[in-house]
Amino acid sequence: MHPRTNGDGPHPVFCTIVPPHVLDKLSHSGDARLAGPARRTLEADALRRDRRRLTALAAAPATPTAGAVPAKPHRTLYDCENGTSLPGTKVRDEGEKPTSDASVNRAYAGLGATFELLLSAYGRSSIDGKGLPLIGSVHYGHEYNNAFFDGEQMVFGDGDGEIFLDFTYAIDVIAHELAHGLTQYTANLRYEGQSGALNESVSDVFGSLVKQFSLGQSAEQADWLIGAGLLAPRVSGDALRSMKAPGTAYDDDVLGKDPQPASMEEYVETEEDNGGVHINSGIPNRAFYLLATALGGNAWERAGQIWFDVLTGGELTATADFEEFARLTVTAAGARFGERGEKEAVLKAWSEVGVRTAE
Repeated sequence: MHPRTNGDGPHPVFCTIVPPHVLDKLSHSGDARLAGPARRTLEADALRRDRRRLTALAAAPATPTAGAVPAKPHRTLYDCENGTSLPGTKVRDEGEKPTSDASVNRAYAGLGATFELLLSAYGRSSIDGKGLPLIGSVHYGHEYNNAFFDGEQMVFGDGDGEIFLDFTYAIDVIAHELAHGLTQYTANLRYEGQSGALNESVSDVFGSLVKQFSLGQSAEQADWLIGAGLLAPRVSGDALRSMKAPGTAYDDDVLGKDPQPASMEEYVETEEDNGGVHINSGIPNRAFYLLATALGGNAWERAGQIWFDVLTGGELTATADFEEFARLTVTAAGARFGERGEKEAVLKAWSEVGVRTAE
């Protein structure tokens, strides 16, 4: 299925795993060891975001890849050596042996695990469906507290060691960022308001599915945390986000409390973060968790298939709100599984988080 372009082509956006509000909070800390890296990260992100906006406006539509669709990934890893020029120095190509750099090897494995889930579970070759090569750069910047997908490649910082650790530690973070590329090539969801929150939520969903797939975990066994292992020991928290219980991932003197709502009753109206895309994504995240655990078994097989069908089905508009997405998941469940329990479970999951599924 071709991506929805709405007449003006795909919209590659600059998407980071750590939300701006978290970095902003850190930047105001009285401890220079925390405030300095956070400020530098915010400045670097703002520069990249502006650059991404300009290059996206000038970019020509991607041309289809000729020949057979690849059934194996083509990964290339680069080392920025704590600089900010991308992609950096090439350090590992597809099929080459592991290097002595653990960050390179973790990124290589995470890119491969994402490719494998998409191909094995959904028959899709890479994020564009045509075997798009996957590029990653590690050791970006100095104490850079983020990871991002810029529309063309993955980039990982080392963290400051005080609040965040190496961003290649969490396979779901790698998959989350790549999933922004999947959205870019399919539903093309605008990165603002509820469509932006759906964009973020879809990335959390597929990030979690890649983690579960790689670990061989069922929905019941999964921790449903995004970014577990990223927070340094001094931080009071488990992860960046919790799909199971939005709003509970961290509660820390420096970071503050996880602001994600778990239902529409707590929906956050804000001008920041493109209208709260990293905050209100907790609502569709929890709906997916409720569906996956209600169905049981492997979450990528039924719940994930329904989400994938909506993302790639061609009906989801680029400016979709939660209700539009929810209605399409109900339709997709019926189309894929018939009048079995899946459709009823979808209806119940959305109802529980306060999102309407009827016109």
